[in-house]
Amino acid sequence: MFYTMGIDVGCSAVKTVVMSFDDDASGEKLLATDLNKIRKRNVKDVIAQSCGHALATAGVALADIAYVATTGEGELVDFRRGHFYSMTTHARGAIFLVPDVHAVIDVGALHAKAILVDERSKVLGHRMTSQCASGSGQFLENISRYLGVSVEDVGRLSMSADNPEMVSGICAVLAETDVINMVSRGITPANILKGIHVSIAKRLINLLRALKAEGRVLITGGLAADVGFVAVMQELADGAGMDVAVTSHELSVHAGAIGAAIWAGFRHVKLAETSAIA
Repeated sequence: MFYTMGIDVGCSAVKTVVMSFDDDASGEKLLATDLNKIRKRNVKDVIAQSCGHALATAGVALADIAYVATTGEGELVDFRRGHFYSMTTHARGAIFLVPDVHAVIDVGALHAKAILVDERSKVLGHRMTSQCASGSGQFLENISRYLGVSVEDVGRLSMSADNPEMVSGICAVLAETDVINMVSRGITPANILKGIHVSIAKRLINLLRALKAEGRVLITGGLAADVGFVAVMQELADGAGMDVAVTSHELSVHAGAIGAAIWAGFRHVKLAETSAIA
């Protein structure tokens, strides 16, 4: 048996997991997860803290880890052994969490993308949103702070909306101006938040349509924990006549780190085989 560590360095948080494998890289087990918000701190300090928490939970030392793999902004991890692209890791992590998934929607703090995958987690196609931050998790977090709503309550509040107010889908600056105007007009936070959910979801539904996605779609990244956003994604998919089931998972935010750890196990075994042959 051996251990691997997957570290997903995002724009707003560091996610770390520790996994164990049989000697042939089969029988993967998730031993520990950690999510540590950056919050204007030194990112390398956050990485060290997150890794320390995950190792302590798993009951292993860093010296016991056979392979440390990163994804996201992984170049900030000095002790990494390898790095994998985020599409590859989110695809593999999604299959681990929900084996029958056919597409992944990764909504991070600044970027969002749709990924079409097969049962082996091979990426068959992908589409990304524009660079505008109004389609991101960070924008939604900023607006919730302005409205005085905790991030944990955003989804529940959105689901109580009775007349959602749409915001600009063009850029974050215009969208923020829209929200300020809405507040001055007495629009409720629930209707504002659902309007933002709809604005973000429309873009992502268009990406899924472009990929001709069908079947189960797993949302990963920070917005995966937002039940209101997940509900709006399904609502818009149904309205567009798409044959998809949009879902989330309690560990969706760790999908990238999980995928990195699984690919680390595969690469560790391949490197060991190559050394044995040499």
